[in-house]
Amino acid sequence: MEFPSLPHIHGHAGEHNDFVARELSKTKSFESAGSSFALLSDPSRLKIFWLLCHVRDCVVNIADAVEMTTPAVSHHLKLLKSGGLIEGMRIGKEVFYRAADTRECRVLHKMIEMVLSISCPDFGGEEKIGSGDEHPETHVKKIKDLHNFLVDNLDTRFTIEELAKKFYMNPTTLKAVFKSVYGVSIATHINRHRMEKGAELLVASEKSIAEISRTVGYESQSKFTQAFKSVYGLSPTEYRSKNKVSVL
Repeated sequence: MEFPSLPHIHGHAGEHNDFVARELSKTKSFESAGSSFALLSDPSRLKIFWLLCHVRDCVVNIADAVEMTTPAVSHHLKLLKSGGLIEGMRIGKEVFYRAADTRECRVLHKMIEMVLSISCPDFGGEEKIGSGDEHPETHVKKIKDLHNFLVDNLDTRFTIEELAKKFYMNPTTLKAVFKSVYGVSIATHINRHRMEKGAELLVASEKSIAEISRTVGYESQSKFTQAFKSVYGLSPTEYRSKNKVSVL
């Protein structure tokens, strides 16, 4: 698609180029993006989607978190699910929801947080427990980047020195800022993510316990079993047996 002529020729850099013409011709892409934005145009639905980008939970708990009735939340969940932005998972007799694991949802999540941070300076941000206000903004941003890096690489264990070098921070400062922002030490916080990921894989995959152990950063299956049982009160095998899962 090209623009051989335009209604108004102004004689400056405002004319449409081939790139603009080519992108504007992708009608289906704009329709798809428009549908996603339309789904999130409702503030309550936007809040629910943001929540499910951070947690996996049932209708009752979601309703309590966003201070809505369960029928209202169910309505929004149905719309979000039909639009491909969330997915449901049955564990035992309960259905849990979370944001879909797609590139579109991850981008939308980041966009929402960026807009919220700009329009609402007091917005809490991702998994934020403390404000971190006593530390420079650049340090807090680095800690958030470090957090996301660790969550994306649960299969690998890093020393404080390695992380400090990678994110250009003093080790002592790194630990202090992380605890200020997330409320607990790096090890405690990331171990929580490891256990949650392990529990998810146990009920939603056919991977062996040994493979799941490695996926969440444990070379020793016995150490993973010990850590898992201390959190959930059940061994990985018992937890898997008790929580049968079927994806909706």
